This record gives sequence, C-alpha cells and structure tokens, in this order.
Amino acid sequence: MTSDLQTLLRQEVELAKTEIREEGAKAGKAAGMYGGAGFGGYMVALFLSLAAVFGLANVMDAGWAALIVAAVWAVIAAVLYVMGRSRMREVSPKPEQTMDTLKEDAQWARHPTK
Repeated sequence: MTSDLQTLLRQEVELAKTEIREEGAKAGKAAGMYGGAGFGGYMVALFLSLAAVFGLANVMDAGWAALIVAAVWAVIAAVLYVMGRSRMREVSPKPEQTMDTLKEDAQWARHPTK
C-alpha cells in the first residue's frame, strides 16, 4: 500500500507540473501578444501619425490635426488592451485537474474499500 501511495503521489506531482506548464504557455502567449501589440502599435503609430498630422495640417491647424490623430491611436490602444486582457483571463493559475484528483485520492485513502 505504501508503494502504491508513493506512486500515486509521484503521478499527482507530474500532473501538477504538466498543468502548470500548459497554463504558463498560455500566459506566455498572452504576454507576447501584449508586447507585440505594443511594439507594432508604436511603430505604426509613429509613422502613420506623422503622415496623418502633416496631411491634416494642410486642411486645419497642426495642433488640432495632432490631437485628432492621437485620439485615433488612443482608441486602437484601448481595443488591444481589452483583447489582451480577455486572453489573460483564460489563464487558470491553479491546476484544476490535479486538485480534483487529489480530492479523489484523499477520499480513497480514507475509504480504500469503496
């Protein structure tokens, strides 16, 4: 019985490691999306903003043109933030499957004949 219990505990530890690795990969992908969105947004915003400001400056005052362009990029940044946040909420910090099997193991240990 002792060796069975040791094997069971080893299996539970391996399951927990696997679950944590999977959730870490999800979190890493979400963080990569945050970083990629930030850098890509910065580069695009920089060059397109300059072009838009110079283009609008032909029609209106340059200060107003810059303000309009900045407002557009603020909306884009908000959308990217919401998308990243929703991805991050999908990440579960605790190993659900391991918790369930540990509860089952505890019940079995209390009543091994059931």
